[in-house]
Amino acid sequence: MIKLKVTLKKSVIGSTESQRATVRGLGLRKIRSSKVLNNTPAIRGMIKKVIHLVDVEEISVD
Repeated sequence: MIKLKVTLKKSVIGSTESQRATVRGLGLRKIRSSKVLNNTPAIRGMIKKVIHLVDVEEISVD
């Protein structure tokens, strides 16, 4: 199973309210905070919306 490690790399200051809500929905609060999330279409869509603010790594979990 593949999971995604999402890390907030830039501040949400200056971004739209929708993008801020998306970052919060991903579970990220501070810069350099990370979350490991399931690889689902909904999560992929959220990441696509804020791709300029986050780093994404694929992690294989056995």
